[in-house]
Amino acid sequence: MLEIKNYSKSYAEGKKAADDVTLTVESGDIYGFIGHNGAGKSTTIRAVVGVLDFTEGEIYIDGHSVKDEPLECKKITAYIPDNPDLYENLTGIQYLNFVADVFDISAKDREERIKKYADTFEITDSLGDLISSYSHGMKQKVAIISALIHNPKLLVLDEPFVGLDPKATFTLKEIMHEMCKQGTAIFFSTHVLDVAEKLCNKVAIIKKGKIIASGTMEELTVGQSLEEAFLEVANEE
Repeated sequence: MLEIKNYSKSYAEGKKAADDVTLTVESGDIYGFIGHNGAGKSTTIRAVVGVLDFTEGEIYIDGHSVKDEPLECKKITAYIPDNPDLYENLTGIQYLNFVADVFDISAKDREERIKKYADTFEITDSLGDLISSYSHGMKQKVAIISALIHNPKLLVLDEPFVGLDPKATFTLKEIMHEMCKQGTAIFFSTHVLDVAEKLCNKVAIIKKGKIIASGTMEELTVGQSLEEAFLEVANEE
């Protein structure tokens, strides 16, 4: 579903934020992307979703090139950034309907999906309020619902659990599991390694822009925790 081939990104000073990154996320995968701050996680994720331009390498979503067929890729992709940037002069329901309009979701489907997820995240009563009045956690919940409204084939998340309360975190993990059972591919970065260990079936470790280890969770951990494996691999490099 997501194929990153030899992707690199350099900034003006010549430093490579991503260096020859190659990985594949298949339908049904929950693929964790872990690394220290500044390792290249967000740079790679922003390239995948079309926010950040790139010239080196190729990125494909369901066989479509992110470079050459950006609209085809975005139609089937959802992105939840680490700091949701919503239109704060809209109410929650206005924003969700705006996103539904962008993806041409029917009135029946959007009503059902908004109700389902708003009830699940317990924000139904607040959807009529301006987004500017929401807490960070509330904004994160609205961003999550907006990402799910068109049933994406690929869900990309950058530190999705930051700002969520424990119940919302549990709820999001349950939704991620359910989506994967239905064939969605999920690619997300996180600093919370114990969550990644319990949630993911595959993982890649990135350091200074380079993938230093990748594979199934079993292949990377081999009798130890993901945290121990991460520290061991990172220190070796």
